Amino acid sequence: MPASETATSWVENLFRSSIVPTLVDYIKIPNKSMMFDPEWRAHGYMDQATEMFAAWARTQLPTGATLEVVRLGERTPVIFIDVPGTGGRAGDTVMLYGHLDKQPEMIGWRDGLGPWTPVLEGDKLYGRGSADDGYAMFASLTAINALRRDGIPHARCVVLIEACEESGSVDLPAYIDHLAPRIGQLSLVICLDSGCANYDQLWSTTSLRGLVLGTLDISLITEGVHSGDGTGVIAASERIVRQLLDRLEDSHTGQIKLAELATEIPRQRILQAERTAQVIGDETWSKFPLHDGVQPVTRDNVELILNRTWRPGLAITGAEGWPTIGNAGNVLRPFTRLKLSIRIPPRVDPDAAARAVKQLLEKDPPYGARVSFEISGANAGWDAPEMAPWLDKALDAASQRHFGKPAMYMGEGGTIPFMYMLGRQFPRAQFCITGVLGPGSNAHGPNEFLHLPTARKLTLCVADVLAEHARQ
Repeated sequence: MPASETATSWVENLFRSSIVPTLVDYIKIPNKSMMFDPEWRAHGYMDQATEMFAAWARTQLPTGATLEVVRLGERTPVIFIDVPGTGGRAGDTVMLYGHLDKQPEMIGWRDGLGPWTPVLEGDKLYGRGSADDGYAMFASLTAINALRRDGIPHARCVVLIEACEESGSVDLPAYIDHLAPRIGQLSLVICLDSGCANYDQLWSTTSLRGLVLGTLDISLITEGVHSGDGTGVIAASERIVRQLLDRLEDSHTGQIKLAELATEIPRQRILQAERTAQVIGDETWSKFPLHDGVQPVTRDNVELILNRTWRPGLAITGAEGWPTIGNAGNVLRPFTRLKLSIRIPPRVDPDAAARAVKQLLEKDPPYGARVSFEISGANAGWDAPEMAPWLDKALDAASQRHFGKPAMYMGEGGTIPFMYMLGRQFPRAQFCITGVLGPGSNAHGPNEFLHLPTARKLTLCVADVLAEHARQ
């Protein structure tokens, strides 16, 4: 049986009285992920956020549960909570996963908002990390406690909150190996770090793209020279950039040309994209903060969904070698350096993809330019295993009960490296990947917010899924 009707008001009260105030304090901490803050140990922000989470969790631990902040050497910490089961099959374990590290500030926050400035406006809590993924531990423990409160059985649960996800979860494999005897065998994984296409129903993620990160460096001269003297004689490094990127991407369509970065899209995922397009329509693209008159790359919403979930894509996320416009003299610059973020579909080998990109960009450099592509990360995508009938029914029933609409299924364009790791290690586990990153929530960008009604309803949905899991 699901949680009682009174659980709804109990969850709402806990969010209002305890969870939201704690998230407000958490937003104030600039605990950027290690990739963006190499001095994270010295700064101490990650430890501060970790201890804040652990302190709150200790006040909410169910009877018999234990909590440990696990630290392995110089790695980022992990919070590990072990909650004994009150039902289900012996030896059966559910993992609930989230992370507490954050993306960097970014520019463009509107007046009155900022990455480390929590602002509560109506149903939205603004600030970096609020939705990605600060709420996850609070929702996980609250869902378990909602069942304990009503005496509803659940299997053993372990809650794992890492502090390295935004850096590709590079520290996590060591922790999984270390904790493996304590984790046990997983039959269900619930991840609360994904998205939703609207705030009107429960969304379950069926796939995630992988990621290849690297720095493209182009140089032809050892120092800057007068542009009146050098142009027309020495090629500008930015022109070499355009030629090299044209090898990788069709600049007119955005289509990636490199075959090693593509895969055949499964028919089931196409059908899910078609259903999603029917439900959300033009919100597929209109959810983005577009200038007036800007159009998407195509008006076919199914194709847009497949583009962001099962096709590779390129973004330039950082640059060096350019002075600010106010300091830009008439100089042919000595180098151009770009950070490339290349999304790859599920089922594509990330290491092979990274090698193919490197070979493509470095081969036969124009004019003998010095060209290098330094790979800084390669993470696999993830394609969900076939969903068990009980889980399919449980998700739909939970969505109908708490949102008033059926559950929906959709791929996501982002990367959660841990899902691929768990999928390989626990091939028979079921996966419930969901989250609160809906229209406008803008994780990684300016004006990130947590939609509080969705977070509360999602918490209740997780409780219902845990209850149904214990009955299997």
